[in-house]
Amino acid sequence: MPARVLLVEDTPTQAEMAKIMLRDFGHDMQHAETGAQALAMAQEWQPDAILVDLMLPDFSGIELMRRLKAAKVDATCIVLTAHGSVNTAVEAMREGATDFLLKPYAAARLRVTLDNALEKRALRKELDTARTELGRESFGGFIGASPAMQAVYRTLESVAASKATVFITGESGTGKEVAAETLHKASPRKNKPFVALNCGAIPRDLLESEIFGHVKGAFTGATENRLGAAKSADGGTLFLDEIGEMPMEMQVKLLRFVQSGTVTPVGGTRAEAVDVRLVCATNRDILAEVQAGRFREDLYYRLYVVPVALPPLRMRGEDVLLIARHLLRNFAREEGKHFQRFDEEAEAAIRAYPWPGNVRQLQNVLRNAVVLHDGEVVTRAMLPGLLLHGAPAMAPAATPAAAPVSATPGTMPIEPLAVSEKKLILAALEHTGQDVPRAAALLEVNPSTIYRKLTAWKKEA
Repeated sequence: MPARVLLVEDTPTQAEMAKIMLRDFGHDMQHAETGAQALAMAQEWQPDAILVDLMLPDFSGIELMRRLKAAKVDATCIVLTAHGSVNTAVEAMREGATDFLLKPYAAARLRVTLDNALEKRALRKELDTARTELGRESFGGFIGASPAMQAVYRTLESVAASKATVFITGESGTGKEVAAETLHKASPRKNKPFVALNCGAIPRDLLESEIFGHVKGAFTGATENRLGAAKSADGGTLFLDEIGEMPMEMQVKLLRFVQSGTVTPVGGTRAEAVDVRLVCATNRDILAEVQAGRFREDLYYRLYVVPVALPPLRMRGEDVLLIARHLLRNFAREEGKHFQRFDEEAEAAIRAYPWPGNVRQLQNVLRNAVVLHDGEVVTRAMLPGLLLHGAPAMAPAATPAAAPVSATPGTMPIEPLAVSEKKLILAALEHTGQDVPRAAALLEVNPSTIYRKLTAWKKEA
């Protein structure tokens, strides 16, 4: 493969011989006669390799290599010298030279030396890239250095420039919207709008209007024209969260939008073209939803182009401590507290807990600790009881039709999981004065989960 080679040589005969050889090798070549000229050309042209004569009219080749390094010119240097002392070669190597050639040199010797130097440079660049990728402790809005997150970073990075639809999956609280925003900011659309819509938190009769907009008078309450999320995101990214909650009749309309690239507002008659990058997310097993007939198969294949699976926090190893330290600093600054770190016991408790609510639960726990306490160090005693006693054990599933029973005297009655779930949600709503977002925060679930349950219970009533 041809390389860019800068020849720095002030002797005309030596320069002409080297030029002929380099052209025969198939490389792109430029020639400088002085150190100053070579430095300027190297900064502008950014060569892959530089052949440096040690004896130049203005300053030495050694000095040129020092100035190239200071200017951050990333090229491999090969020293050309008629003075083949060991001391000169050692000094040149110390300044970053890859190899040296004694003048006069044969074409075969120049080819081998140059090929070896270019190969070493290519390998070094690959190694530097790998180290950078494997050593990243953050990317976009994410904090984490685990192998699982490095894979996520690489996927987001590689697909950012594409217009392909990305489908993000992961448990609640793993950062699906963070992934969508990170993807948007890494894309050529970063200066255009990013519009996020939670399909599970919007009543089904308003979802079409929220996505595609409406015209004035389209329905009761439509007092003015509304653009809708798709039109608002024109040129940018439209993020549809909780796509698995979308009703079947709305899935048909979304499929038409994906296929045609046009939207027709509710009550409108004219289709309008929009250019959006579509990103979807769900915490459900979307393929199981397709197989159960709750999600259209044709829409699934349209949306599930580039899958990105976000790992749960319990599978990310030491990432939980990296995130916890980052959150502690942020919350302490926001609340005007003095916390700087965790003690060893607190870190052990954070590391050992399985975090079923993932990063969102970790945020709630640390916000609670910062608000209720102060000091420089978060101790184990400042953490909520759930961390101190570990994760609650899962009770065995009961037969749905079974009546509540007590296994042994003094134990709590066992009842169907759906019954217990309903009692907990209703109790949380009563405690918060029917404030769904606050109740969801207490239960460490997505508000859309509570909205969905309430809708289902109304239908059963």
